[in-house]
Amino acid sequence: MRPTLLLALISALPLSTRAAGPCNPRDLEGTYGFQLTGETTISGDTKPAVSLGRLLFDDSGGVSGTSSAKFAGLLLGNPVTGTYEVRTDCTVTWSLRDDSGGYQHFRGVAAPGGVRVRFRQTDPGGLRSGVLVRTPAEGCKAADLQPKYTFTISGSIIPMTEEGPSHTVSAKGVMEEDINHHFHVTLEGSSPYTTDVAITVESDCTVEQELVLPLEGSATAVKLRGILVDRGKEILAIQTDPGAMVSARFTAP
Repeated sequence: MRPTLLLALISALPLSTRAAGPCNPRDLEGTYGFQLTGETTISGDTKPAVSLGRLLFDDSGGVSGTSSAKFAGLLLGNPVTGTYEVRTDCTVTWSLRDDSGGYQHFRGVAAPGGVRVRFRQTDPGGLRSGVLVRTPAEGCKAADLQPKYTFTISGSIIPMTEEGPSHTVSAKGVMEEDINHHFHVTLEGSSPYTTDVAITVESDCTVEQELVLPLEGSATAVKLRGILVDRGKEILAIQTDPGAMVSARFTAP
């Protein structure tokens, strides 16, 4: 085929066909859990922070849901609403307004099909490491939990009731279900540590976990709140205890 004829055929194609990219803007419609971690300078000084939430991206460019953030050791939760836009190159932008009137802005890149979005907060001093993963719109149940997860826990803890330095938290291991359908956590390390974990799954895919970990040389009760995503294959979580800016991620093999 002569080049001039080929160019003529391309020019005759509809614009939507010629401009098609790897993402369909409608792919993002649905319900997602998200986790956002890093350091923020929004208050002036550099401080660690973590955030967790559940968002619904509707079919008319609107967003609604809930967002919980740990900042300066305190847990803050708000309903949020906003708008979003998806481009055919898989770029996603959205803004959220909480019930106090404050706005936050985000930008990321979606995987084809819209199952997962890597994103960051674009406001000056905002958090930089975020993931948004699809979760069932019809909700979740305990049976959606997988029998085995590997996990990582990391972040920092600041004292809230007494003077003293903050300290970092870092651990990894495995959470497994036994034949009686009870879960246990085993930490990796030179002296492996195993403990029971109480875990509940709410209908909105919120996961509550309670366990005792050997932190800073002593047994410490830890409460995690997470979102069950990707058909139960992952749990995105944050620690809700006062003073903790700690995130956790559980992933099925």
